[in-house]
Amino acid sequence: MAIEENEFISNRLEKLDAIREMGISPYPPRTPDRSPVEFLRTTGETEEVLNTSGRIAAMRKHGKTVFCDISDSTGRIQLFINKKNLDDTGWELLGKLDLGDIIWVSGSLFVTRTGELSVRVVSLVLLVKAVRPVPVVKTDAEGHVHDAVSDPDFIYRHRSLDLMLNESSRNRFIARSRIITAIRGYLDSDGFLEVETPILQQIYGGAAADPFVSHYNSMDDQCYLRIATELYLKRLVAGGIHRVYELGKDFRNEGVDRTHSPEFTQLELYEAWTDYQGMMTRFENIVQAAAQAAGVGPVVNYAGHDIDLTPPFKRIPFVAALHEKSGEKLFEWSTEKLSGLVSSLGLGDDINERPALLDKLFDHYVTPGIIQPSFVVDYPVELSPLAKQKADDPGITERFEAFIAGLELANAFSEQNDPVYQRKVLENQAAHSQHRRGVVDNEFLYALEVGMPPAGGLGIGVDRLVMILTGAASIRDTILFPYLRREQ
Repeated sequence: MAIEENEFISNRLEKLDAIREMGISPYPPRTPDRSPVEFLRTTGETEEVLNTSGRIAAMRKHGKTVFCDISDSTGRIQLFINKKNLDDTGWELLGKLDLGDIIWVSGSLFVTRTGELSVRVVSLVLLVKAVRPVPVVKTDAEGHVHDAVSDPDFIYRHRSLDLMLNESSRNRFIARSRIITAIRGYLDSDGFLEVETPILQQIYGGAAADPFVSHYNSMDDQCYLRIATELYLKRLVAGGIHRVYELGKDFRNEGVDRTHSPEFTQLELYEAWTDYQGMMTRFENIVQAAAQAAGVGPVVNYAGHDIDLTPPFKRIPFVAALHEKSGEKLFEWSTEKLSGLVSSLGLGDDINERPALLDKLFDHYVTPGIIQPSFVVDYPVELSPLAKQKADDPGITERFEAFIAGLELANAFSEQNDPVYQRKVLENQAAHSQHRRGVVDNEFLYALEVGMPPAGGLGIGVDRLVMILTGAASIRDTILFPYLRREQ
């Protein structure tokens, strides 16, 4: 398909043809030796000839002198280009350049009368001719940004421009990368082994969610994109890998909103010889490591709240909190009465399962008020069939969910390793599942029957953690290329 044209693109395409007619390749296969812009700025004024390259961010013409600003990933520097310092071909080429073009330059460094470090250009090479104009974003002397590229749909579709023009976005994704590196570093240094488990699965499990369905042609077999990595990782714990984790993509074929994406990054870790209390400590340590990597202190501001990340985090009992905030003993209500309340609150009309109803009501009454880092603990067994029951209260499980600023960030259990009990739970889930069709993961159950040591397990939504640590309002602002509706 041809490039869509308007007068600006047509003008650039004409220049592109003219450059080729000069015998110059507008897209040469390699870049001459160069130094980062930051190196030039650190070097300062010098008669030594240095080379750099970058995208043209500004251009000001004054007769036989042209001032340009170029930028790369390390910074921005001014170019001083005078006709007497360039050969005729270089000067002619300069007249065919536009904002957004990428060039290589060579020259000494000097400071102008206005105090600006500049490259006195003696050689110029075109590396890339941009045929589509780049929006011009200006920052005034007070630091105010004008003509910012801020339309969410546009920047999600054209992340290259977002990263090019919006320093805050660029810094957010740099922070995300450093956060993930720090999480891995913390776990690796404490004896955890990172593994990779299947993304295409014959039987999906480890969470209550709708999967994406696919088909494996050569085996004529229906398969699913994973919704969690839990069952495979616990098989490894049973096999003797007693500290194991996976940090990767999971997929859930459900709704999209400010905090949910169909494709998201999740950390799951499992550790033998510990329990959900040990997972609380792990979560606190991971948050500390991630915050340090993101360059934020023990207190971060998110959605207008000052969030203190200093451990230990608060513990909030599930049943007591729901009773207090709702003013009702909802666990004593019938399923029909709970369904009526959920419907009247506008939380959904097609929810009939008791655990889902209680979870919805907790999210409505309690979750928005959990601002400081907190562990919601003591979940009733009907909401947590995969967790171990407390020895002194079989109606309560050893499970927690971690919340910050009203966002659920983590879920953790003392893992169920009773194979007989686990089989009953999974068979019941499978019997009511549209996709599982009564089929359970017998290979996982086989591992439990061989024997899995007592263990704690923890899952963390990495995208949401990045939201908190970088101040992102939407999960899409933490994902480089979020899923979008097709353009009409």
